[in-house]
Amino acid sequence: MSQYKEAPADPAAGESVAPAPDAGAPHDLEPGTETQQLQAELEKARAEAAENLDRFLRARAEAENMRKRAELDVAATRKFAIERFASEIIAVRDSLELARMVELPKDSNPAVQKMHEGLDLTLKLLDDIFRKFGLTLIDPPGQKFDPERHQAISMVDSAEVPPGHVVNVVQKGFLLNDRLLRPAMVVVARAAEPEKPAGQT
Repeated sequence: MSQYKEAPADPAAGESVAPAPDAGAPHDLEPGTETQQLQAELEKARAEAAENLDRFLRARAEAENMRKRAELDVAATRKFAIERFASEIIAVRDSLELARMVELPKDSNPAVQKMHEGLDLTLKLLDDIFRKFGLTLIDPPGQKFDPERHQAISMVDSAEVPPGHVVNVVQKGFLLNDRLLRPAMVVVARAAEPEKPAGQT
């Protein structure tokens, strides 16, 4: 049997010896703490994403509302652009109609009769133009009084017209695309007073 024994390795001889792991050295983050931090960051990112989405949806809705309002404004401007002009031109129609209402004697001058016929044609042409641009005549004899479109200037007793209905039209009214331009001036039938029993004054 050999009496030779291996000499212990000399660290200086070039062989490296791996150091034993230090079981007591702490990591940067414990596994539980790291998970909690990531979870918190995820929740924060989700909250920011939800807030940004809400802001985007609100901005888009506001932009859509502004677009719709602009479209309505443009449509209203086009629809009622002639309102001021229409208010003036209906006075011209009133004058023509007033002249047309004059009754001519049968033996009147042919030239005057031609002028009368010309008034009829002018009124017809004017009414056609009114309809084309959304002007509607309000001429309500016999109709129920409508405070939205009629203006009562007086009330009278009437055997022919029911109470609360128009007896006579003093001045015709006009609508411009369903907007009241001028109410019709009317006389309205009033309800008859109940008859008092005999012997009462």
